[in-house]
Parts: sequence; structure tokens; C-alpha cells
Amino acid sequence: MKSRYSAYALGQSKYIIKTNYKNSDDIENIKEFSKNSTFKKLKIIEFIDSDEKAFVTFKATIFLYGNDSSFTEKSTFIKENEKWFYVDGEMI
Repeated sequence: MKSRYSAYALGQSKYIIKTNYKNSDDIENIKEFSKNSTFKKLKIIEFIDSDEKAFVTFKATIFLYGNDSSFTEKSTFIKENEKWFYVDGEMI
């Protein structure tokens, strides 16, 4: 979770795609989001894990298109071949 947040903050869209489960996200959308956002803060609210699946609830604070914004998401991660991948997230 923290490495993906850092990748978004640094505009490293290739890392975001690489850590998505089955490379599910569109790289152009990720690049556009990263280009127009300044990532300010990440707060992990809850972390639940097992050997092959994890859930991370977090709050991110960003500066997006000229406005301060924050959102809370519960993300699902899956482990394959000893690596963690982002599956999806639900805004809460």
C-alpha cells in the first residue's frame, strides 16, 4: 500500500500498473491522475491480512486539480508468487 502511494506521489505509473492484479488499470488514466495530483498524506486506518489476501483501509489527502481533497478507501490485495497485487478498492 505504501509503495503504491509513493509511486502515485512520484508519478511512477509503470510501478502502479506492475503492482495491479492482472494489470487491470489503464496506464493513461493513471498517468493523468498522477500528473494532476499532489499527494500530501496517507493514513492507514485498518490492516487485515492472511497468507494470500489482505485488506487495507486508508485515508489519502491530495491536492487535485487545484483543490484539497481526501478520500477513504478499503483496498483488496492478493498475493501471488510471493508478491502482493492490488485487486480493487471501495470508497467508504
